Amino acid sequence: MPEKRPPPLQLLLLLLTLTTATVVVSAWKKEEFRTCNQTPFCKRSRSRQPHSLPPLSAVDVSLVDGDLTARLTNTSDADQKPLLLTISVYQDGILRFKIDEDPSLDPPKKRFEVPDVIVPGFEDKKLWLHRISTVDGGSVVYLSDGYEAELRHHPFELYVRRSLDGERVVSVNANGLFDFEQLRTKSDGDDWEERFRSHTDTRPYGPQSITVDVSFYGADFVYGIPEHALDSLALRPTRGPDVEESEPYRLFNLDVFEYDHDSPFGIYGSVPFMLSHGKSGSSAGFFWLNAAEMQIDVMPELDGRIDTLWMSEAGIVDAFFFVGPGPKDLVKQYATVTGTSTMPQLFATGYHQCRWNYRDEEDVYGVDSKFDEHDIPYDVIWLDIEHADGKRYFTWDRVLFPNPVEMQKKLSDKGRRMVTIVDPHIKRDESFHLHKEATQKGYYVKDATGKDFDGWCWPGSSSYPDMLNPEIREWWADKFSLNNYVGSTRSLYIWNDMNEPSVFNGPEVTMPRDALHYGGVEHRELHNAYGYYFHMATANGLLKRGDGKDRPFVLSRAIFAGTQRVGAIWTGDNTAEWDHLRVSVPMLLTLGLTGISFSGADIGGFFGNPDPELLVRWYQVGAYYPFFRGHAHHDTKRREPWLFGEASVSGIPVLRPLWMEFPSDQAAFNISDTFLVGDSLLVRGVYNEGEKSVSVYLPGKQSWYDLRSGASYTGGTSYKLDVSLDSIPCFQRAGTIVPRKDRFRRSSSQMTNDPYTLVIALNSSLEAEGELYIDDGKSYNFENGAYIHRRFVFSNGKLTSTSIAPANTKGKFSSDCVVERVILMGLPRWGKNALVEPGNIKVDAELGPLTLRPGSKLSVLVIRKPNVRISDDWTITLL
Repeated sequence: MPEKRPPPLQLLLLLLTLTTATVVVSAWKKEEFRTCNQTPFCKRSRSRQPHSLPPLSAVDVSLVDGDLTARLTNTSDADQKPLLLTISVYQDGILRFKIDEDPSLDPPKKRFEVPDVIVPGFEDKKLWLHRISTVDGGSVVYLSDGYEAELRHHPFELYVRRSLDGERVVSVNANGLFDFEQLRTKSDGDDWEERFRSHTDTRPYGPQSITVDVSFYGADFVYGIPEHALDSLALRPTRGPDVEESEPYRLFNLDVFEYDHDSPFGIYGSVPFMLSHGKSGSSAGFFWLNAAEMQIDVMPELDGRIDTLWMSEAGIVDAFFFVGPGPKDLVKQYATVTGTSTMPQLFATGYHQCRWNYRDEEDVYGVDSKFDEHDIPYDVIWLDIEHADGKRYFTWDRVLFPNPVEMQKKLSDKGRRMVTIVDPHIKRDESFHLHKEATQKGYYVKDATGKDFDGWCWPGSSSYPDMLNPEIREWWADKFSLNNYVGSTRSLYIWNDMNEPSVFNGPEVTMPRDALHYGGVEHRELHNAYGYYFHMATANGLLKRGDGKDRPFVLSRAIFAGTQRVGAIWTGDNTAEWDHLRVSVPMLLTLGLTGISFSGADIGGFFGNPDPELLVRWYQVGAYYPFFRGHAHHDTKRREPWLFGEASVSGIPVLRPLWMEFPSDQAAFNISDTFLVGDSLLVRGVYNEGEKSVSVYLPGKQSWYDLRSGASYTGGTSYKLDVSLDSIPCFQRAGTIVPRKDRFRRSSSQMTNDPYTLVIALNSSLEAEGELYIDDGKSYNFENGAYIHRRFVFSNGKLTSTSIAPANTKGKFSSDCVVERVILMGLPRWGKNALVEPGNIKVDAELGPLTLRPGSKLSVLVIRKPNVRISDDWTITLL
């Protein structure tokens, strides 16, 4: 069979021109969602001035079970019950502190603490405190080498400082704005109800909000707290001197279609983790494990300090300080608490083709065959809600999809998979077995009166499984067995949408806050984690289906801290606009900073019809998204491509902001249009219509190599580069080696045995190094050591391959793949041969192309066909 080639750009542009149309879509309805002024707890907290509240004092400070404990008392109000403070220290510079009501004082109920987010085994990293050092008005404990924590007694304040010079890193209550509204029992005459539009929240326990002011020192910028559609990577101030006041950054998972492209308004996910970074190169972080609605204000930087105000509707204070000091240290510390990204199957990193909806089996086969006809690779085709029988999930419309198993098998025979959608709303239909069983078992979320909650979503009248309950999560997981999900196969994977949860007739298009969950927990207390628990249960179902051997793939729209351990996410219902292409990059970078690496945005925009140029530019950037999917609304024109032409180990994201690799390069601190893929590749998208040139900043002191021409550019400089429609600027960092596979294939599974090309970008010392990790791409055998992990080093004219995988592991993995080409960029002179050892074999070294694209110029040294096995030790020496 002749080698596959990508379709000519001219054909893509012609088809683009013939198929493009314009559709007018309406903007999201802002009036359906609350502002801070319409949210009583936010309005109250935001109105307070620093140090305007009665101060709290920390008393009865002592050590209990290795923790520092104290009571926080209000000396000016004897009727206010004291709060309990617990401070714990963990390995790697992590401090945890909890503030809650005292259970011995009989509060009306226990406040909610978010379960199943902190990784199992985290408590094993606890450092037992044996001594408290008393200083004037405070208590000091050891945190880690170079850092200590101090609890100031009056007024209460907690901060971390460097031991050597006493300089603060991060603090709580430096502005005296900490406030904790305690639960109360309702008395006659109390009116605690809140009303928004036509909805009433009964608030049976009254106001229960918490406000915490957090200060970052030595900071020039703060980042994080997704999910917001912001065109700036750094969080802009929301209030303060010389700042045009805006809404706070809202964290409240909502179904917001066609969201604004530059707004602090909360959308589908919430991760209450903020990072700071400053010109010293140091970073710090704050994470508040709380699943209630949050609103967060950011003040402008003043003398190297940034103040923030965190306002939550409910829950407790269960918070963490991370001291870095470097940005990679910081994300590793956060990953120690919430986990690293799950290792995806290989196919999941390929291209996914989706639409609401492919009509029937004939449509699916037609789309699949067109990918082959136009020589465009893809791995997965998706089915939206219309594939099911009356939107009853786990079923098939037998008229449109009469042979689902055969359909999946035909795709699987080509190395391709299918994904179907399964949302949390279950159709209230007595003939639907799933609804009947959930009703009989009492597995639905209840309304405020204790009846099964009944809301409106795609199927009409719907109820929602109570995913807080572990028993119900297990029940849900069992529904994905091949026996229960009739018509499914092991090559079928799952998409969780609408899991914020979306309720069309609910307040703010979601579930009422006074709905009740397992253990009497109000929905207001766990709202932001509901989708996470649903995602978790679904992923567990696929894990159980494969007897624990196959890595699940489940895409979720709603996110929370810990989502990275479960599966992939995407940024929701974006729009076919240049602004939405631009904002996708800082959105994904922010998700990566907060642990969630496996993420992407709908290529081309979900709503509307992109023009040819926009879609081409979106595919060019989207190819570097960790999750790469094209998706579109059913009202848009068809836009399949032929019509248009370290994370799992350390928590360090795949997609990285420039400052993560270059923490002392101040010019890189707030660059939002350029990103790194790993530590080696730099990508700069094109985000404006008709743009003929772009400015690219290349950080650091070493050179960067253009991956189309091989030309070298000096680091620490901005360049104005011409761009054409067939490419975007992409560079490889000097001193790195990047393995890649260059053969064009129909799907990633067909590349398994393809040879490798090693691309070496030499630094000023004519050296470089890189790594390659390979496993079977589908199972968990890598956990037992069944993988290949190689290190490549080029120095003194010699390329060396050695294994860095642990020896004597239970698992074994082998590969017959060989190295087909070695490309060297930046070598000033060379001979005509290279020597391969072992074997004493001479091979050719000559001028060749950087890529296998048609028309590529001969611009770099290429060592041809050394044919060394990728799994072996060997050397290749230039002669």
